[in-house]
Amino acid sequence: MSTPAALIDWSQPWLKPFRVLGQRLSAAGDWRLALNTLAQERGICNYQGLPISFVAQAELPAATAYEAFIGNSGKVPTRDNLHDFLNALIWLSFPTIKARLNALQAAELAKAGTLSGSSKPRGAARDAATIFDENAALLLVQDNAAGHALIAALRQHLWQQVFIEHGPMFARDAEVWLFGHALLEKLVRPYKAITAHTLVISVPESYFGLGDEAKRGWIDQHVAADLTQQDALIGRLTPLPVLGVPGWSRDQDQDFYADAAVFRPKRSR
Repeated sequence: MSTPAALIDWSQPWLKPFRVLGQRLSAAGDWRLALNTLAQERGICNYQGLPISFVAQAELPAATAYEAFIGNSGKVPTRDNLHDFLNALIWLSFPTIKARLNALQAAELAKAGTLSGSSKPRGAARDAATIFDENAALLLVQDNAAGHALIAALRQHLWQQVFIEHGPMFARDAEVWLFGHALLEKLVRPYKAITAHTLVISVPESYFGLGDEAKRGWIDQHVAADLTQQDALIGRLTPLPVLGVPGWSRDQDQDFYADAAVFRPKRSR
């Protein structure tokens, strides 16, 4: 039973936080069994405290919303494809955020009075949660004057400032972690225009002294807590062409960032 991730190039810089786990899963003889073993080892649960397990898509009952099924059973329907493999990888990497997103989705389904997820409009909160789940990146920036300047330039789409003027910050005071599993899937065959919906997080200086696993735990707890706020994601996500991150692509000179088809100016309202 070969893993759908067999052809992923785990040496890519954006996959560094997932490399050890991803390579372990890629080498597994039965990748679904490996997912469930790791979930059990790590004690991963949904927002109702039910153990998470990854099951065949056929276990999802007809006319039952995917999110509601996970919330009520702890079972994550997982097809034999790259998209669902990467979703499982994110569950293993950021279980508290994933559980919180599932809780948010379940609450929105209950508010709409449906378990199917299809009979009524999704609403802004559910749409934002879905976009975050599928296509989010997390930009962690030191909470100081330079960090605030980088954030301001990003929100104004001043790409030369973000990536050239403030570019050295990405080696010490700023970093990008990918979260959306559809975003990760697109980056298996990277192209310049791939753009994330990005949540910006100001972090203390001490964060950058942590190891990768400690950083992952900090992010998982901090972002999940942030998402408990009412409508936490609405209006907060900002575009980030991810191959613009310094070191994530070759030939990142001024001409690279001047490509307005990718690094688009902010629209005037």
